[in-house]
Amino acid sequence: MSKIGLVFPGQGSQFVGMGKELIAVSETAKSIFARADAALGMSLSTMILEGPEEALKETENAQPAILTASVAAWEAFREKYNLNFSNCICAGHSLGEYTALVAARVMDFETAVQLVRKRGRYMQEAAAACDGGMAAVLGKTENEVRSLCGQGDGQPGVQVANLNSPGQVVVSGSKKTLEVFSQSAAEQKIKVIPLAVSGPFHSALMQSAADKLTVTLKIISFKPAVMPVIANVSALPITEPEAIRESLIKQVTGSVRWEESMRKMISSGVGRMIEIGPGKVLRGLMKKIDRGIPVLGVFDPEEIKATIERISNI
Repeated sequence: MSKIGLVFPGQGSQFVGMGKELIAVSETAKSIFARADAALGMSLSTMILEGPEEALKETENAQPAILTASVAAWEAFREKYNLNFSNCICAGHSLGEYTALVAARVMDFETAVQLVRKRGRYMQEAAAACDGGMAAVLGKTENEVRSLCGQGDGQPGVQVANLNSPGQVVVSGSKKTLEVFSQSAAEQKIKVIPLAVSGPFHSALMQSAADKLTVTLKIISFKPAVMPVIANVSALPITEPEAIRESLIKQVTGSVRWEESMRKMISSGVGRMIEIGPGKVLRGLMKKIDRGIPVLGVFDPEEIKATIERISNI
């Protein structure tokens, strides 16, 4: 029997009202929202369910909100289906790596939701201190984009941030260097699309956030993972606490190697995947990485029911 890959979405998947249908029918999911409020000392659940959207989009709010909605879906799913952890591998895109670590029982939900709110605040502060952004480069390989970045001699402020799928590489940098980058790309007829984000995430410009997160992570106790977690920065499976801690620190300024992570899952025996949390971004990326791998969804009640029926019949 092939293994199951569990994947968790990152920032940008949030929307006002996410989880509303699920908590209406699942006390387990509803309790996760309540636990988030208690852990943070604020009504995060109200912001998730009612908005306003502008507040929910703020990095320090969006990160704990997506984690909360994703864990609620995970727990509601687990309540109805006894998943065999020895047959699973998990990963999360950027912020989603923290949800994966909750699923792998590296840390409890309360620890995670407090941690990602701090992470979000640190990233928001770092972004406010610099005038930066991100852009997607279409139709080019990692090496071609790195060459275009001119790292070391051309535009030192531009870095590869996300390697999402074949032909989709995201770069980060200051707005000035991104303008130079985009102009160079246009001259070579390479398509570059600016992204609607609040900062140059996964780049050296986030170093102050990484420094603050390092201090925060030092006082948190992690447990060994009950299933392998494919790390964003290395695209390799990790299970031990210190390797996990180091990976989370590096992730703030390092590239998210998502395509490579998914290929590692597949080469490790994963034959089907489940995207757990709001949105369908990761399903879309998998279609570009390997259309032969089916990706099911776990978020609203109907999705959960359909996914359980599918995997129960395999």
